[in-house]
Amino acid sequence: MKKTIAMIAVAGLMALSLPSMAQGDTAAVAPAATETVTTADTLADAMPEDLIGADDMAALEMMATEGGGGLHTKLKQKFIEGSAGFMSLVALCLVLGLALCIERIIYLSLSEINAKKLLVDIEKRVLQGDVEGAKTLCRDTRGPVASICYQGLMHISEPMDAVERSIVSYGGVQQAKLEKGCSWIKLFIAIAPSLGFLGTVIGMVMAFDQIQQAGDIGPTIVAEGMKVALITTIFGIVVALILQVFYNYILSKIEHLTSQMEESAISLLDLIVKVKG
Repeated sequence: MKKTIAMIAVAGLMALSLPSMAQGDTAAVAPAATETVTTADTLADAMPEDLIGADDMAALEMMATEGGGGLHTKLKQKFIEGSAGFMSLVALCLVLGLALCIERIIYLSLSEINAKKLLVDIEKRVLQGDVEGAKTLCRDTRGPVASICYQGLMHISEPMDAVERSIVSYGGVQQAKLEKGCSWIKLFIAIAPSLGFLGTVIGMVMAFDQIQQAGDIGPTIVAEGMKVALITTIFGIVVALILQVFYNYILSKIEHLTSQMEESAISLLDLIVKVKG
C-alpha cells in the first residue's frame, strides 16, 4: 500500500513537471528525473504507518467480503444451516412442483384458440352442406374446443339426444385432460409446509437434547436447534406459497377453457338443430 501511494505521488510530481518541459527547459530534464527517483524512494521509506489505519483496512476487507456474496450464497448458507436432509426434501418438492406447473401452463396455453372464429367457420361450412370440410377444420385445429366440435359433427346424422350425450361425454374426457397433474401439484403444496413443520419439531427435540446434556438453559445451547426449526419452517412455507401462486394461475386457465368448451358445445347443438330443422 505504501508503494502504491508513493507511485501516485510520483505521478503527480511528473504531471507538475510537464509544463516546464513543454516550455523548452531541456536542461532541467535530467536533474528532474534524478530528483523524481529520489523522491519516490524517500516517500516509500518515510510513509507513515497510520496513513491508512488498521480500522480502515478492516472495514475495506469486510466490505469486499460482504459484496462478494449474493442472494444465492445466502440461500445456500441458510439451506445448509437448516439440516440438509429436510431441506433437500423441501427443495425436491419445489423442483417437482414447478416442473408440473410449467408443463401444465405450456399445455393449457397451447390449448387456447379463438373459439368464436372456429365456430363461425364451422357454421359457414355446415350451412353450405360441407360437413366433411367442417370436420377437417376441427381436426386441423388444436385444443379441446375443436375436439368437442369434431365429436358433435361425427354424430350429426343421429338424433339430438345422442349428439348431446356424445358431446357431454367427450367434454368430460377433455376436462380430465386439462386437470391432469393438478392433484400432484396440490400434493406438493401440502407436503412442503408439512416437511417444514416436521423439521421444526425435530429442531425443538434437538434443542431439548442439548439442554439435557448441558444441564442448563442458555441461548447458546438452544440456538442451533431453534435455528434448524425456524429455517425449515420458513423454506417449507415459501415453497408452498410459490406453488400455490402457479396452481391458482393454472386453475384460472382451466376455468377459461372449460367455459369456452361449454359455450362452443351449446353453439354447436344450436347449429345442428338449425340444420336438422
